[in-house]
Amino acid sequence: MDINATIIGQAITFAIFIWFTLKFVWPPITAALEERAQKIADGLAAAERGKSDLAQAERKSADALVEARQKGAEIIALSEKRRVEIIEEAKAEALAAAERIKQAAQAEVEQETFRARESLRAKVAELAVAGAERILRREINAEAHAELLTAISAEL
Repeated sequence: MDINATIIGQAITFAIFIWFTLKFVWPPITAALEERAQKIADGLAAAERGKSDLAQAERKSADALVEARQKGAEIIALSEKRRVEIIEEAKAEALAAAERIKQAAQAEVEQETFRARESLRAKVAELAVAGAERILRREINAEAHAELLTAISAEL
């Protein structure tokens, strides 16, 4: 064989091999590489979305925490205000109850004083009658002189 014919045969065989490779071997390899590149791109995009979602969730949680702290402070302030109001109401009720008790006691003292005065008037009237009886040495009829005794007790 001649070297030229060998080279031409090899060139034709190589051309058929290139055509076969380009027609049947290369498209599946290219498709697999493109599919793999697409999966990698999708994975990177998902990771980027995950990072942005995480950052957004962190911002939302920080905002929620700030809001919760503010509401907690408001609740504490309201409860403190209500506590002071309850204490003031209790003080006012206690003062009112004490004033009622004081007035009731004062009324009772006045009633007792009035009863004691009436009792003393009656006793003084009896003593006056007894004294007058001794002075006159005769008996005074209390029923007959009731009007006089009532006037005397009123003056006392």
